Amino acid sequence: MNVKEKNEALRAGRLDTPGLFPHLETLATSAFAFRPDLGLAQLPDEPGVLLVRGPRQYGKSTWLEGELRQTIHRAGAGSAYYLNGDQLASADALVNAIRELRPWLRKEAAVRRLFIDEITAIADWERGLKQVLDAGELRGVLVVTTGSRATDLRRGAERLPGRKGRLARTTFLFPPIPFAEFERVCGDRFGDEALIGYLVSGGCPIAAAELATHGRLPEYVIEMVRDWVLGECAATGRQRSSLLAVWNAVIARGGSPIGQALLARETGLANNTVAAGYIELLADLMCVGSVQAWDENRRVAVRRRPAKFAPINLLAAVAFDQNRMRSIADFRALPEPEQGRWFEWLIAQEIWRRTAIRGGESPEELLYWAAGGREIDYVVRPELLIEVKRGGASAMEYSWFPRTFPKSELWIVGRERFNAERMRGRTIAELLRDPDW
Repeated sequence: MNVKEKNEALRAGRLDTPGLFPHLETLATSAFAFRPDLGLAQLPDEPGVLLVRGPRQYGKSTWLEGELRQTIHRAGAGSAYYLNGDQLASADALVNAIRELRPWLRKEAAVRRLFIDEITAIADWERGLKQVLDAGELRGVLVVTTGSRATDLRRGAERLPGRKGRLARTTFLFPPIPFAEFERVCGDRFGDEALIGYLVSGGCPIAAAELATHGRLPEYVIEMVRDWVLGECAATGRQRSSLLAVWNAVIARGGSPIGQALLARETGLANNTVAAGYIELLADLMCVGSVQAWDENRRVAVRRRPAKFAPINLLAAVAFDQNRMRSIADFRALPEPEQGRWFEWLIAQEIWRRTAIRGGESPEELLYWAAGGREIDYVVRPELLIEVKRGGASAMEYSWFPRTFPKSELWIVGRERFNAERMRGRTIAELLRDPDW
């Protein structure tokens, strides 16, 4: 069903038309249906512009179809319509499509909404949207957009000043499903291996469903992720081989700090500015986060010091990892230091996920602490630091912590549970399930 046919069905209120909601139809036949959590319990009634961004294949289009259907159920036929950015060639085509649909929106509807899926596929989309907003052609309409590049939250949204309405929040990231949701839906299938199943799937709904069904990640899922990342790389004029070299360096370096000049030398790039450009691309795609050194006295990031580069999209890391990890058994076969690295990245992804849901301005920027030969993996906030341990750990190893951080708490995350002065041992699964940090 093409977009015109879909909108004609929406105009008539024929919500049972086959092919109208293809993602929801697929979800209805799946044994594993996950509920997303992006910090947006329901769409606002007020007009304005919402920008929802997230990696490809994480459920944005399914979520959008659900919100579209719910709007028609609530406000009736003619209250909402749909556009697909993948099928619009330019900003001018976007303007024309909006102008064709605008008269179809029923004036007396309780709410009026326009849903635009994958708007970031349209070159210069913000110019087209700005044009119709400035002309008052979307007055009284909530425009809900999705896209796959986080850069548009900042750069695209910044080009719409004063045009997003009076909404309390207008930008949202679409993160991986929470571990608790993974356990709810398919925990019985994995049993005691649920944590590793979640790690291998990266919290991606389609990957989690395939892993639960077949016990392995199929190659088509891996190729979808790779094609998305490499396609975005090509669209920016950057080289595929250089991006692969940067990915390899990120994975090989693991949790070790590395300056951009050293990163450039190790990857054969021309200079640190070029290296920074590739890291920025991977950050825009919500794949890699920069873990900056933190000064505990000034409580600020020290950007002149080497940073760590941690995957915050574990499925993307799996797709580009040369070990070709596709199953729980593959993870179990890794040496323990490599397993520890993946667990550390899992916590990085979780910190990013929670910060994104709360609406943090730059969730891809994380913090670590190091001084005097000591190091702590993540500074969640000045009052909470997290150290990730693959093996056993005890409070005695960190007896220096209360003196160095007299007002902070340290969570040592691994296999052990214990409580000591401002220190707490927690399992990784327990940390991921806890909604309150």
